[in-house]
Amino acid sequence: MRLKLLTLALALSALPLAGHSEDLLDAYREARANDPVLSQAEATRLAVGEGVTQARALMLPQLNGSYGLTQQSNGSASSSLLSNSGHSRTRQVSATLNQSVIDLSQWANLSAAKSTAHSQDSAYEASLQALYVRVTTAYFGVLTSQDALVFAKANEDAYKEAYDQADQRFKVGLSAVTDVYQAKSYYELAKAQTIAAQNTLNDAKEALTQITGKPVTDLKKLREDLPLTPPTPADPNAWVQAALQSNPTVQSNQYAVQAAEHDIDAARAGHLPTLNATVERGKSTSWYEQASAAGLRGNGQYGTTVGLSVNIPIFSGGATQSRVRQSIYQRDEAQDSLESTRRQVVRNTLNFYRSVLAGISQVEANKASVESGQKALEATRAGFDVGTQTMLNVLNAIQTLTQAESSYSQSRHQLVLDQLELKQSAGSIDVKDMELVNTMLQ
Repeated sequence: MRLKLLTLALALSALPLAGHSEDLLDAYREARANDPVLSQAEATRLAVGEGVTQARALMLPQLNGSYGLTQQSNGSASSSLLSNSGHSRTRQVSATLNQSVIDLSQWANLSAAKSTAHSQDSAYEASLQALYVRVTTAYFGVLTSQDALVFAKANEDAYKEAYDQADQRFKVGLSAVTDVYQAKSYYELAKAQTIAAQNTLNDAKEALTQITGKPVTDLKKLREDLPLTPPTPADPNAWVQAALQSNPTVQSNQYAVQAAEHDIDAARAGHLPTLNATVERGKSTSWYEQASAAGLRGNGQYGTTVGLSVNIPIFSGGATQSRVRQSIYQRDEAQDSLESTRRQVVRNTLNFYRSVLAGISQVEANKASVESGQKALEATRAGFDVGTQTMLNVLNAIQTLTQAESSYSQSRHQLVLDQLELKQSAGSIDVKDMELVNTMLQ
């Protein structure tokens, strides 16, 4: 009795592997702790956030201390007066407190720093949401490659069986040598495809390892009864509006535009006067020392100086006007970047919404194609046994079934990814969505 290798391979691939298998949440937790892309985004967020502290610090009192010691020689060129040579020394100690009273550029720079920090916070949130999709994509990339390898091996075994059968029939005079050549050609091609599938699987595992920092072990597979649920709400425009409001990349660009507007204000403030208050307290002590006598010291007295200074910009060679123009150009660039991002988000949201709907139909169609392909292969084999079908028909039926199985596997995994990417585009994806996908594994 002939063994139906393709059907057996499918059944084996659907069974859970023995022992502990890693699931999607396990992979996410490892990626959350080890992914260098997310760590880089977090470090950038923290670094940019320090700009707020630095901008605010310039508006707070600035206290500085100084200490100075100077010496001046007072000698004569005549040797007869050498005994009267000496030097004088002066020691100065002071502390100065400066406080900016009016400087509109500092306020504008502080507002710009805050907007920039908010922009980076949103960029970090976008990186975190992207991690959900990157981990899932890499995880299902391994599952898809594993299925492809199973199908390739089953395909190779089926072609090997067909080749052996054709060779045996030729030896006993029941078929032509053409059947042997055809079967061998398909068999050799199938072996090459198995090697390629194994290489693809190895690379898919490395892609997941690149994110998690941990070698890939056995992964739980997507169960057969996959929920085919359309997007809710069932209105693409509602998804687009949600994306324009909540997508963190859009929000990051909006804050960048705000920061650029504040930079313009800061540049224009370069034309305005500034007012600073200064308080200085210090002491200066001087004394004279001769080579042949003890030094004469003068006792210094502490003194306090309080003042206000007004700085009025008059002409800076055109640098201030240039900074204003530069800031305006940068604001325009930020606005164009925001508009480009908005359009891309709209396109992505509509595309993922349609992809989910199309994916549901593709899964159903590919499932029916696999069932039909299995029946067609059984009928073609039976026809070949009684002489109504050729060996080429059998080989084509095997190839058709394998392609249908591969398409079914890919469409199931892609449907889950499209659902996550739709939520990512709308800015609503979170760890609960990962948990929901994890319940679909077995």
